[in-house]
Amino acid sequence: MGPHPAVAAIRLAVRRVLHDVLNEQTAINEHPATGGQSGLPAAGPHSPGAHPGDAPSERYRPLVLVACSGGADSMALASALAFEARKLAVRAGGVTIDHGLQDGSDSRAAEVVSRLAGLGLDPVDSVAVTVGRAGGPEAAARDARYAALDALAERHGAAAVLLGHTRDDQAETVLLGLARGSGIRSLSGMAAVSGAAGRYRRPFLHLDRQTARKACLVQHLPVWDDPHNADPSYTRSRLRHEGLPALEKSLGKGVVEALARTARLSRDDADALDAWAANAEEASRDESGQLECAKLYALPPAVRSRVLRRSAIAAGAPAGSLFARHIEEIDRLITGWRGQGAINLPGRVEAQRQGGRLVIRQG
Repeated sequence: MGPHPAVAAIRLAVRRVLHDVLNEQTAINEHPATGGQSGLPAAGPHSPGAHPGDAPSERYRPLVLVACSGGADSMALASALAFEARKLAVRAGGVTIDHGLQDGSDSRAAEVVSRLAGLGLDPVDSVAVTVGRAGGPEAAARDARYAALDALAERHGAAAVLLGHTRDDQAETVLLGLARGSGIRSLSGMAAVSGAAGRYRRPFLHLDRQTARKACLVQHLPVWDDPHNADPSYTRSRLRHEGLPALEKSLGKGVVEALARTARLSRDDADALDAWAANAEEASRDESGQLECAKLYALPPAVRSRVLRRSAIAAGAPAGSLFARHIEEIDRLITGWRGQGAINLPGRVEAQRQGGRLVIRQG
């Protein structure tokens, strides 16, 4: 008798990702001078993830980490990684991030470390972070979390970090983007592969939250339900417990699946437009590197807005604080020029038109 369908589903999802990582690692090892196509760290005796005491067979196995909060999604992911890694040439480790936002968070982090070690993961780390205020509490916590994960992955030489985002999380992300009035990139939601050199992998984007929770239940895995996920002061929490249920009540079942499908369909379009914008930005600069307004004016609006956004971020504007209204104001310097003054952008960046050139720089 095979495993429960929920357990089989999470294991299959992780197995596919691990095969991708192994294939990429093989390409890197075959082309060590170029680092392969993905840019992932090569596994070898001198790689950051190799330990002097490792046997040769251990030394050349790529390390894959799972980021785990102790919640159902990430515990299910950790259990699947531990199971599948034993059957493949992969070392499996784990990390939990202590955001320090709740009383007793250090004790909970220690519990998660114990549970991950109990699954057979090694290495297992707990990293405490300081959450700032920039962009709001949710964005600040996310920025601190990813910075810590990046640093730990670099330290261990990890080939990939698995994240437990599900199809429900994807649907919420798409709706949040719609609510902000964002463009097609927000509609594309979270990528299955993202981060520097494709470090972050999201195996569960096609699985619903209940599948992960059921997998934990049948495997008798203890889970922790973060009270922030039910706190109505957080936008995502309100969307999860009020917004999406209301949509499904009004429109019928299938809203989550439809939103996740919209994300997949939008991503290809967004990727193509981003590539076009990267080429257009280079072609729109003069010999001194300044953007020429006449060349920008000739671009399709969807491409031009991406060029402007790329340039603003490159000048120091935080991507998470740069909204459509900012880009529209810059665009008017090109399409609606009436001698207006400089545009103030987040990050103390200014955009202004000077002598037929668009200048975006720190103010």
